[in-house]
Amino acid sequence: MTSLPGTRRLLVTWALLMALTILSMVSARLDQGDWQSLPLWSAGLVIAATGFKAQRLLMVYLNLRAATPAWKGAIMGLVMLTLALIAGSYLVARLAG
Repeated sequence: MTSLPGTRRLLVTWALLMALTILSMVSARLDQGDWQSLPLWSAGLVIAATGFKAQRLLMVYLNLRAATPAWKGAIMGLVMLTLALIAGSYLVARLAG
């Protein structure tokens, strides 16, 4: 028995990632011609969607679900740290200007 993801799992994950990308684009208001900061709810939605997409990429496409819990925890911890740094930077920039 193989531990590789099946075709169905890969396709469902791909469709979910595409839907989340569209959600991120819509919430980022890409249709606007002028540059302005995103509202907090929109930035939070983009960061949450990005975190979920990163988790799915790691677990399905890189097959991290077959790794030991220590590796899963370490890699997901680094992803969460990265997202926290991005969110913190956004909040600092928003409060400063």
